Amino acid sequence: MKIGIDMMGGDFAPLEAVRGIRQYLQDGQAHLLLLGDEAQVAPLLEQEGIPAGKYTLVHAPQVIDMHEHPTRALKEKQQSSIAIGFHLLASGKMDAFISAGNTGAMLVGSLYALKPLEGVLRPTISTIIPKENGKTGLLLDVGLNSDCKPEHLNQFARMGSIYARHILGIDNPRVALLNIGEEEGKGNLLAQATYPLLKANTELNFVGNVEGRDILLDKADVMVCDGFTGNIILKLAESLFEIAKQKQIDHEYFNRFNFENYGGTPVLGISKPVIIGHGISKSMAFHNMITLAQKMIYTGVMQQMSI
Repeated sequence: MKIGIDMMGGDFAPLEAVRGIRQYLQDGQAHLLLLGDEAQVAPLLEQEGIPAGKYTLVHAPQVIDMHEHPTRALKEKQQSSIAIGFHLLASGKMDAFISAGNTGAMLVGSLYALKPLEGVLRPTISTIIPKENGKTGLLLDVGLNSDCKPEHLNQFARMGSIYARHILGIDNPRVALLNIGEEEGKGNLLAQATYPLLKANTELNFVGNVEGRDILLDKADVMVCDGFTGNIILKLAESLFEIAKQKQIDHEYFNRFNFENYGGTPVLGISKPVIIGHGISKSMAFHNMITLAQKMIYTGVMQQMSI
């Protein structure tokens, strides 16, 4: 098992990536391919005491900055850590790829270097939702597909259900459609057309509509919406943790909104795990991203999403 890590992506790269690797290697078994500038990365690996036999350092002299145009940057910076990472992933030289760098470049690379799985109309991205009773939910899409068709949401529900079962450990996950009312027939044209598709899908444990007030409650395990709506909810959820920190509220529930607990967001519906981290990821986030990638490889969850 080989997991690739973009060592140059993120505000605190490469030091926090190296520290996250050190944490992972206390228990983790994967061989790590570290993609980055040797002059910057190698001294940090030595400084942090990373065993040489646990990784391979792949020199990548270029970096795609956070604000660069994703498609143009991937074409023009073929020696960047992200471009090399996708080349190695697509050619079978590694089994998963992680980055806290340019989100757009990671999404473009996922879509064009790997291609969607057979039958998948559009890949999607999800986020973990901490439930108030201690359980965990999944919301998707959260930004990859701002405009969707009913068929897309139906597939997102299926992929989210598979992910919840194999990665989150939820047996027979309850699937719901995020809507402005609980009754069938509520919502905009997209919601009204999606509801019967989800209801008729025998692969899903569909429980109907949920409203915004239900997202943090234990009404459903997998909640489906278009990426525009989902991204707004994601950013709102992130703000809960920031407000709690600013007001010095130390509470177990609000602490669960810390994105570093979950590492990053996997792209679902492609052939191999690609995990996108927050730009301000520190060591704990990198550790958890690598651990998630390892679990996704072990379970073969991506291959199970083919239709």
